[in-house]
Amino acid sequence: MQYDLQRGRTMARRYNSADSKRRILSACVQLFIKQGYHDTTVAEILKQADVSSSTFQNIFHAKEGVLMDLLEFMYKNQFASARTVSGEGASPLKVYALETAIQLTITELNENIRDIYVEIYSKPDTAEYVYQHTADELYKIFGKYMPENTVSDFYELDIGSAGIMRAYMARPCDKYFTLEKKLRRFITMSLNAYDVPDEEIAETISYIESLDIRAIATNVMKELFRSLAMKFDFTPEIKTN
Repeated sequence: MQYDLQRGRTMARRYNSADSKRRILSACVQLFIKQGYHDTTVAEILKQADVSSSTFQNIFHAKEGVLMDLLEFMYKNQFASARTVSGEGASPLKVYALETAIQLTITELNENIRDIYVEIYSKPDTAEYVYQHTADELYKIFGKYMPENTVSDFYELDIGSAGIMRAYMARPCDKYFTLEKKLRRFITMSLNAYDVPDEEIAETISYIESLDIRAIATNVMKELFRSLAMKFDFTPEIKTN
């Protein structure tokens, strides 16, 4: 049987590219979690992943390119975590409020996760991913309050609510602007934007305030780190503020 040399070389290149991508992602996730997105240099990524600069640029072009792969994995776990915590039968409104409350709380628990989330909401490509994928969820949750609106309308609304989310994530809580106040403000503003009646907003806020949101967010963060470690093949280091 004649060996197709060109085909063998092509398959080898594809394998090497896939292996290099796996090692780069693993290095990036470890470094981002350990020291933050901004404090991680490309040189550190290349050293830990054991790849050349040209290999890195061919696969991701720049450090920002890694965020999309990380976002896609994190996004799939967000609503799933909130649904698990809220339990079966919970209203979509409560699941939404819990999911956003968990995100905001995690950024208060871990500065490096704050750095990653703020970067995701800031970069055009990753922000666009959030808008497009969240629009469908928002339509399912809030469509009954705004029956005349389409998925496209919710996409446009999410640009605004995501902007509030980014601003609140970027601004650490202090003794004046506490976590409880931050969650209450965000939930009130976002639900008002989606025409949720005042009594339902009050019920939703009361539900969130009845939970030990810090403990819930800590558990979700630990599970996220474990999932990332399994996905990207490393041992997680979990730190909280």
